[in-house]
Amino acid sequence: MMHWIKWLSIGFISIILALAVTLVVVMRSSLPDLGGALDSPHLSAVSTLSRDTLGQAIINAKNRTDAAFTLGIAHAQDRLTQMDLQRRVAAGELAEWLGEKLIDVDKRARFHQFRKRADVVYRELDSEQKALLEAYTRGVNQVIDELSVPPFEYVLTGFSPARWTPQDSILVVFSMYMDLQLGQVELDMARTGVARYFGQPMLEFLTQPSPYQSALDVSVIPPKDISIPELNIQTADAHQTFEEPLDIGSNNWAVTGTLTRTGSAMLANDMHLGLRVPIIWYRTQLNYIHESHDVQLTGVSLPGLPGIVVGTNGFIAWGFTNSNLDNVDWIALSESTKTHTIIEKISIDNDEYEYKLEMSEFGPVRTVDNKRYALSWVAHYPYAVNLRIADLDTPQSVDDALEVAGTMAIPAQNFVVVDGQGNAAWTPGGAVTARSTPTLRAIAEAKWDDSWGQNERDLPIIKNPPKNRIWTANSRVISAEQMSRFGDGGYALGARAKQIEQRLHEKQQFNEQDFYAIQLDNKAQFLTPWHQHLLALLQSKQDKYHEDIETLENWQACACESSVGYTLVRRYRSSIVDALFSPIFSKLTENEIDPAQLYRQLEPALWQLLEQQPKSWLPVGQSSWQSFLLSRYDITKDKLFKKHGTRSLMDLTWGKVNTLRVAHPFAKQMPFMAKYLNMDEVAGYGDSYMPAVQLPTFGASQRFFVQPKHLEKAIMTIPGGQSGHPLSPFYKTGFDDYANQRSTPLLPGPVEHTLTLKPAG
Repeated sequence: MMHWIKWLSIGFISIILALAVTLVVVMRSSLPDLGGALDSPHLSAVSTLSRDTLGQAIINAKNRTDAAFTLGIAHAQDRLTQMDLQRRVAAGELAEWLGEKLIDVDKRARFHQFRKRADVVYRELDSEQKALLEAYTRGVNQVIDELSVPPFEYVLTGFSPARWTPQDSILVVFSMYMDLQLGQVELDMARTGVARYFGQPMLEFLTQPSPYQSALDVSVIPPKDISIPELNIQTADAHQTFEEPLDIGSNNWAVTGTLTRTGSAMLANDMHLGLRVPIIWYRTQLNYIHESHDVQLTGVSLPGLPGIVVGTNGFIAWGFTNSNLDNVDWIALSESTKTHTIIEKISIDNDEYEYKLEMSEFGPVRTVDNKRYALSWVAHYPYAVNLRIADLDTPQSVDDALEVAGTMAIPAQNFVVVDGQGNAAWTPGGAVTARSTPTLRAIAEAKWDDSWGQNERDLPIIKNPPKNRIWTANSRVISAEQMSRFGDGGYALGARAKQIEQRLHEKQQFNEQDFYAIQLDNKAQFLTPWHQHLLALLQSKQDKYHEDIETLENWQACACESSVGYTLVRRYRSSIVDALFSPIFSKLTENEIDPAQLYRQLEPALWQLLEQQPKSWLPVGQSSWQSFLLSRYDITKDKLFKKHGTRSLMDLTWGKVNTLRVAHPFAKQMPFMAKYLNMDEVAGYGDSYMPAVQLPTFGASQRFFVQPKHLEKAIMTIPGGQSGHPLSPFYKTGFDDYANQRSTPLLPGPVEHTLTLKPAG
């Protein structure tokens, strides 16, 4: 018997080894050729695609369209799977590839009909933009058509990548709308739900002005004298546990040349997004001639799109953060309003699933608790997308760049730009609805404004402010007066922006390393009042919490790797938010309304509750506020112990609790490959509500510091490599610099590979 078991085991191991060898052979066969020559009928002249020691794509081409074609080659060679996922996320076509478990994800995307809208956008582009998209598309398809073995994700799933279209590139922009503005769509519905189920006074209570306001003109919206509304839901089953959502956003700031040694203005930018393998951005340098200008663009591109998203042309440099201007209206439909039904067909395993979608003259319709609401959203209009961001290749001054910004159609961003002459400016860049009266909640049909069909062109600009500093971090940047025109699309609380503003006023001269230090600032200014509150609470029970008190007294006042006290304060706050607002959030989720975006503005209401301690808000089963708060601390600690498999406080360091895990989306399905697919884990060093934003799967997707005309010291550090292929030498290059907070040069290093592209015939 043992003899047979032995041979069966040997046989099984042999099969596994054979499969592993086969997989490696197949994967090696799918590696792209990075050298040699490639003929193409789509080029006007010879171009080259080089890779440096990081795998950064360095493209030399005759003109902009040839550069776009060559970038299409580079993106498809290194990031085809990422590109395919991006277009399918927006189009609602994931289930066709990855199975029926993604039907609901596809349905949520199909609600917006982005595939059809991409066709409309493409038809309305001018000939120059169409030519750019078509050249890029031909580059992508040349790689797809010549694949001998597709990337391993396709091999594993038995699926083949479809050819690229210009509309697919537009879908990639729509996928960014989903990342950056879908929260605004859900926020307006959540606010509507609060007013509907709990009354307007409750909505006003939950959306009070933040004490952390840090607008560029330093205007402040004064706090309102708001009484705490009664909370009438007092049943034991009203409490659900809600995880604090990701506080999606970014940082950018700048100083004018009066605050640098060189006289050039200087820019910092770190865009906060979900972190995965491969990382969203792709290091790129484009060299070509356009309108008699010698162009050299260096920065990051987005696979699926031609051009540079954030970077510099040597004369100017620019970066983005989400602006959160109000670009959404839900319209409450009357019972008599006529609608019609369309059918979206979702393909799954050679079968089709039909999804019925109700449509109105205002937009797609969603029914909530037997009430119909139609959605007007900038992303649903043809002016939502264009390729004018590519025109940032030739401006030589801030003024020239601001003119381009006024024509760009992307998800509305805080566009911060600097130039080598020392100028710095801010404006909302991107698509903004011309409708003039924003609201926090759904409006009646009679209040819908038909100017939704136009893009706003009269947008505010701040150039060279008196104190020579500009900062944005997703909170309100516009003036208090401009709020009535541009509204509140879900501004961040403002703690991050306030901390950046303070750091910018600590010095009178800055260099790139000074800016890097601000980006890595993990001081716990926002949580300091919470630390004081929790410490005082536990000191009321000295004997029981002696060790906890000692830990809190040594918390280091930062989201530092070794801090246990920070972990306790941070998780305690989340636990209090969960317990106090769960009755409201539970009612919303019961009616399929996502309450997550309400978290951003709860801090004023939260402190008002803690200070006044109204009886109607005391959760069921609690006899006093002190017993409630102590019980939440105990629950917080028990959850931490359980999650991290310990009973020791010393095992709850923030570095462990908040470990950064940049993983490949297929790694969970292939745990035996996780070590090779994922980046190395990094001890947590930052958090939300501070410049150094980092959560386990979320954080700065790049760190960018630059002075135009002085690029030799410019920095672009990215949490991942260039290639999405695990066997590529460029799969993890650059991640170590990010993990260890080092500076990766923006400019390319020594060239290791060059692919020469020649016009066929």
